This record gives sequence, structure tokens and C-alpha cells, in this order.
Amino acid sequence: MPKDIQGIAASDGVGIAPAYLLTSPDLSFKRRRVADTDQEYRRVKEAFTASIADLRQIKENARRRLSDKELDVFDAHITILSDPEMLGQIKSEIDTLQVNAEEAVSKVTGNFANMLAAMKDNQYMQERATDVRDIAKRTLSHLLGKKLPSLAAITHPVVIVADELTPSDTSQMDPKLIKGIVTNRGGRTSHAAIMSRTLRIPAVVGTNDITANVQNGQLMVVDGLSGTVVVDPSDAQVDAYQRKAAGFDERTAEWARLVDAPSISKDGQCFEITANIGTPDDVNDVIKQGAEGIGLFRSEFLYMNSDHLPTEDEQFEAYRRVIINMQGKRVVVRTLDIGGDKPLPFLPLPREMNPFLGYRAIRLCLDHPEIFKPQLRALIRASQYGPLSIMFPMIATVQELRQAKQIFNECKAELQVKQPGIGDDIRLGIMIEIPLAAVNAGNLAREVDFFSIGTNDLIQYSFAADRGSDAVSYLYQPLNPAFLSLVKHVIDAAHKHKITVAMCGEMAGDKWALPLLMGLGLDVYSMSASTVLRTRSMMSKLDTRECRRVVTDAINNCSTDRDVKMLVKNSLNIK
Repeated sequence: MPKDIQGIAASDGVGIAPAYLLTSPDLSFKRRRVADTDQEYRRVKEAFTASIADLRQIKENARRRLSDKELDVFDAHITILSDPEMLGQIKSEIDTLQVNAEEAVSKVTGNFANMLAAMKDNQYMQERATDVRDIAKRTLSHLLGKKLPSLAAITHPVVIVADELTPSDTSQMDPKLIKGIVTNRGGRTSHAAIMSRTLRIPAVVGTNDITANVQNGQLMVVDGLSGTVVVDPSDAQVDAYQRKAAGFDERTAEWARLVDAPSISKDGQCFEITANIGTPDDVNDVIKQGAEGIGLFRSEFLYMNSDHLPTEDEQFEAYRRVIINMQGKRVVVRTLDIGGDKPLPFLPLPREMNPFLGYRAIRLCLDHPEIFKPQLRALIRASQYGPLSIMFPMIATVQELRQAKQIFNECKAELQVKQPGIGDDIRLGIMIEIPLAAVNAGNLAREVDFFSIGTNDLIQYSFAADRGSDAVSYLYQPLNPAFLSLVKHVIDAAHKHKITVAMCGEMAGDKWALPLLMGLGLDVYSMSASTVLRTRSMMSKLDTRECRRVVTDAINNCSTDRDVKMLVKNSLNIK
């Protein structure tokens, strides 16, 4: 009997093949008291050394399949295994409690993984707990003398089914044989999800219980487009999914032909499709996918991936590299957006009942010019290498914006003493993500060169619904007619004052929202690089005159987001 299971669509495509349950050896052990603590510590060091050798070999074997960015994760694992602090904690555990190596490794790595997993408001940090578990599993396998499974040994087409996949698992996969990936745990930003997209393997993650619902050899369908998994599909279902897979392959080939094409609607209206990035390494994918610029460089990841506040020179090199690699296409950098769901271990912040509404982003930067000014100086220095825009996040009032501009102008004046004219071509903008800023868009538009609507936070604040809470996830409603009215107000106010409007939240790449945004007159659409070509293709098939009629109907005559979706679907024949 066919069984449908729903999860998170993590990598596009459709795969059909027998299930391969990825099971690890039993790594259980008994806690023992030991007399020779030095010998136990030597065992730990030997296991760490062997694990590092494993990772180096896996990285080398994966080099032909993965980009430098994906391969970096192995260097990160090796760095952790080489960290004297980690070894020091394990040694202290052995010496103080006189326990065996397995117990000390398990306890120290377990505490670290649990700390990361407990960061409920930070999915990125939560998913790094997987990396720590991967390191612990590999080390324990050496301590216990048990071999970990090797996906490189698979010789026939399969769908990998696992509780969770580690980077070392996915790096061993041959895309010609691995037709799909399904896991109990994980999200779209996990390493397994990122690598599956790189390898173009359809993936569905976060199913909760797939391992309990499938046996080795059972036929499976993995629909990475919808997040659906079918166990024991009927012949009719297999035929239907094979047609869906063929259709997706055709569309992918069609999208690839648009890499160098402009972003133009069916009736000849020009738009701009840009990409969001978190690190300088992401630029390669931006160029490969034909984005017309970078609409959001999340600069906080330069801080989150460091063990110290990045210096002005360190930041300058990162920004310069991105701007040069974009070869004359505009780069928009968001200034430091720390706080809320993005803490920094080396920058302790006061504990707050609701950090999303507290001391974060521009509020923190205005209060700490010693942090803000080095970033602005680095950006101004980098601007001489290509078109650069700077946008300030979390602006609520005109006063905050003017303070930020004043600090920017101070930095520019300091640098122009030795380099006259540097920074004069920089465009300044703000994120519209606070409802008050959206309502007050007319006054704010007089102060800046552009707006960028951050829909992830604007929706969260407008609906008073924490986007990290599953219980209120139903209130993530970008198609809600009232919310569309708010977006319309922002765009109309910006255009009245002759400035452009971008959108850099998830809504910009949503296929149901695209026609509405085109009808509203949004100028720039910034999204994940993997969505650029699909969006450009869809945009070329839409007539802005029809889109305007639909958005007017949606705002004036629809009551719910479901009404709007049905209107878009029926009026524009979107599937």
C-alpha cells in the first residue's frame, strides 16, 4: 500500500529508486574508571589523528564533485579536532573523573552539540550541532575499532534514508547512483541540504520518522519540489512522477539558457534579479546562476564565522573580493545585523525577554561606533573597486537613519583627507522590515537612495508571530491582502520620491508572489542564487498589465491569503 510522507523540500528534482537505509555501527560503550589517565588521553589523541586523516582523504575523494565552498566543511571539522581547547576539556574530564576515553569524548562533544542545538532561534547554529556529532561519531568509531559505513561503496541506484546525514556522508555520494535523499532531521540550511543541491540530488529532510516507515529495498519516490516522499508507490504513481521528473529536467534546461538573458516581462518591462549571499565564497554560485548583482550581502556572517571582531582590514579584504568578483555588477551590503537569532560569543549582549524586539542590528551599531565605524570605513575603502550600496537594517525612525548617515559621513570625511572623492558613489538605503518604517515610508524615502523590503521580518512583526515558532507558522502569510497593501504603500511612496525598491526576503523568490510583486511595480528581486533562473523564466511569461489587474483584485476583493493564491492560480494559470 503506498504511503505518503511529508517533509521539507531541500533540493529540487524527482528521484525514484529502492531505499538504502544508512545505519551506523553500534557505538555504545560502558563508562569505566581508569588508573592510567595518561594512556586514555593518548588513545584520544590517536583517535583524533586518525579522524583527521579520514577527513583529509574524504575531502580529497570529494574534490571532483564538490566546490571549494562545500569542501571547506572538512577543514572546519579538522580545525575542531585540532583545537587545543577541545582536547583540553577532554583531558580534564579524564584526569578529574578518571574515566575512559570514550566517556570523556562523548560527554564533552555532547555538551557542545546540545548547546548549539538549544539555540532555538538560530537555525544556522542549531544545524552546526550535526557537525559536532559527526566528529564525535568518527572519533568514537576509532576508539571502539568499528568501521563507519561508506556510501562510496554503493554500486546500484538507491534513495538514501537516514536519521540525519553528515557532511562526510554526502561528500561520498555519486549523483549517478544516489537518486534521492530523505532524512528524519535537518533543514534547508544544513550541510546535507546544501551539498545535495550542489550535487543536484533531490532531497526531502525533516520528515521526523522516515526511518521507521521504510525498509531496505522498498521502492521510493523523492519529490524534492514539493517535499513529498512516497513509499511503495503504485505503478500509476511511478508513471506520474516519471513525467514530473522529465518535465523538471526540461524546465531546468530551459532555465540554463537564460543565464545571460535580461530579466524582462512578456510585455517588455525591465526588472532586476539579484542574489542573496552570506560569505565571499557564495559569489561563484551567483555568477553561475546569472544574477544581475548581489541584492543582499549578510555581512554578519563575517563576524559569526570568526572568533573575534573582524578588523577593518579583514572586512575590507572580504568586501573588496566580492566587489571585484562581481565584475561591475552592483553589490548591496547590509551592515552588521547581530542580535535576535544571531548572537556572537565574543560580544555578550544583555539577556532580554524578546531579543527580536530588543537590542540588535542598527540599535547596537549606533550605540557602539567602535564596532560600526570600522565596518563603514572598510566598505567605503572597498567601494573604489566597483558599484557598492550600503543598507542599514532594522531602521524604525528617521532619527535613527540620520544618526547612521552621520556616522557614515564622518567615516567618509576621514578617508577623503587622503583619498579625495572616495565613497562619493556609494548609494545608501535601508531595510524596510519594521511596520512603522513601512507606514512612514514617504518620510524615509526623502533620506535615502533605495529601499529593500525584508519580508521575513516585516511579516513576523506585522503578524506578531515569531517566525521560529512552529505553533504560529500558519501566520507566515506573504499573500495576505492586508500585507500586500502594506507592500504597495512602501513601493508607491518610494516611487513618488524617485527611489528604487528591492525585496530581499523569501517572498521575492516565491512563485505565487512574483506576479503580485510585478503588478505592484517592485524594481529589484533578490533571492537565493538557485532561484534566479526559475524566477527569470517565469517573469518572461508574465504580462505586467495582467499582473496589475490581479494585484488590484487581490487587495480590493480578497479576504485571505488562500483567496489570493487561488486568484493568482486561476487568473494567470500558474501551477
